[in-house]
Parts: sequence; C-alpha cells; structure tokens
Amino acid sequence: MSPTKVPIFFSCDDNYIPFLGVAIKSLIENTSPDNEYFIFVLHSKMSIKNMKIITAMEKENVSICFIDVSEKLIKYGEKLNLRDYYTVSIYFRIFIPDMFPKFKKAIYLDADMVILEDIAKLYNIELGDNLLAGVPDAIIASRPEFRDYAELGCGIYPYTKYFNSGMMLMNLDAMRRFDLEGKFEHLFNTYRFETVCPDQDYLNVICRNRVLYIDEGWDKMAIDGSYENPMIVHYNNFAKPWQQDGINYSDQFWKYAKDTPYYETIMDIRRNFNEEKLLMQAKGGEELVKSTIRIVNSDKNFKKTLFDTGIL
Repeated sequence: MSPTKVPIFFSCDDNYIPFLGVAIKSLIENTSPDNEYFIFVLHSKMSIKNMKIITAMEKENVSICFIDVSEKLIKYGEKLNLRDYYTVSIYFRIFIPDMFPKFKKAIYLDADMVILEDIAKLYNIELGDNLLAGVPDAIIASRPEFRDYAELGCGIYPYTKYFNSGMMLMNLDAMRRFDLEGKFEHLFNTYRFETVCPDQDYLNVICRNRVLYIDEGWDKMAIDGSYENPMIVHYNNFAKPWQQDGINYSDQFWKYAKDTPYYETIMDIRRNFNEEKLLMQAKGGEELVKSTIRIVNSDKNFKKTLFDTGIL
C-alpha cells in the first residue's frame, strides 16, 4: 500500500515562532513511518534565522517549507480587521485553496497547539461535499454574550454550529469550486463588518451549512479539561501555558517545548509574564465581551445585513 501524503498548513510570524516550534515538534513525534507529511508555513517576511531553525526539525518522512504570502495581502492593504494579539497571519488560511491547486484537501492548524495523535487519522476523514470539517468553538459556548454573538451577530444558529477555525480539515477542491477566496474578498471589501474573531467569523458565515462537525478531541480547547485523551490541544484565547500556571493540558505543552530549540525563549516569556500583563489580559477580555454586545446590537452585522435580507 502506498503511503498517505498529508499536507498540513500553519500560519505564523516571528513573534509566534517559538510556539510553532512546539506544535511542529509534537506533530512530528506522533507521525507514522507509513505516511509522508508535508508541512507548509505561511508567513509574511519571516526571518531567515527562524526559518532555518524550524526546517532543521525535518525528518525522513516529514518536510517543512515556508511560503511567503505577502503578495496576497497587497489587495487588502491596511484594511484587515485585527484585535488583541492577532496578526494578519490569521487570514492566510483563506488563501490555501487557490494557492495550492495540486492538493484536493489539506489540514490547517494554528500555531498554539500540540498534536497528540497521528495527524493522518484526521486527514483520512471523509468530507463528502462539505467544505471543511471542524469542531464547535468551546469559547463561544462558554458564556451567553458569545452565544448571542454567534447567533445574532454572525447568523450561525444554533451557536453549537459555530466552528473554531484553528483546526480545519479543508476540502480544497470543493472550496475552489465554491470560490471561497472570491466570496471572502467580496464580503470583506463590500461590507467591512466589525468582527471579534476576524477570519473565523467570515469562514463561519461563508461556509455555513457545509461543515462536517467531528469529535471535539481534534480541537480540544484548554479552557475545558474534561476530555481525557485529546488528539489535539488548542491553547487559544488567553489559556496559554507559556503565560500562566494551572492551564489545562499544560503538561502536554511542556513535554514537547523542552525538546525544541526555543525552550529557553519560552521560559523567558513565562518568567516575564507578570501581574500587569495578567490585568491587561483581563481588561482585553472585558473589552471583547463589550464588542460582542455592540456588534449584536448593530444594524450592520453579518446576520442583519446578509441573512435577514436574503443576500446569503
């Protein structure tokens, strides 16, 4: 039997490269020798030094390639909506279908993850005619303001169908036929919606009703430690083990972090995360809640503009 060829995409910048190193280390450690894995890191002007450090992690059946997508950003200029620690790299995943026509499907992963199972098992899930497979967002489910945001701001009903875009099994063939990037570009340039989860909100709106929801263990968020043996742990939002103690699944993160070239850098980040930064995070969380309420009450949100009017 020929090996399964698994394309995996990350997006990253120099600021997040230490955590990408941990994610890739964990992915490699859980690969099967029977498969071939092709890791692509989408970036914009990343340092050569960091690219060399990461590519040195390659092994016989795992290749790592950096792809500069700066040219793709030109048409969006300075208009990309961002908040908190987000950078333009979050939008790169939307470019994957058109940039890589040779792939029928692929996996997208955020850099703030550890992969604890052979990622080929995720890749082998049958997608049918769905645009992607994903997991409902546990943060959206965590409080009423966020649930209202999904349903009344984004038009995703019920809120349990609002997926997290940090892990996606992407049906690239179907996305190209659907013109995912073209639809994003049209909505982005036409309406300029205020968002709290920039790329994720657009993807939920555009891909609505064509999502395969899979086991939450494939994107287990660290805000909830109830899953005994997750396949992927996602340290999203403010649940970062490199910032605070007591984060769920932190042992899994440090297990792989200590074996990366960035371990001392990550330890410095942890030592320098102080009470002032913690208070800033708390304030950021409060502002996020206020933003969701404002967008829900706005006359210009996804639901009122696109769904209630019949545009989508």
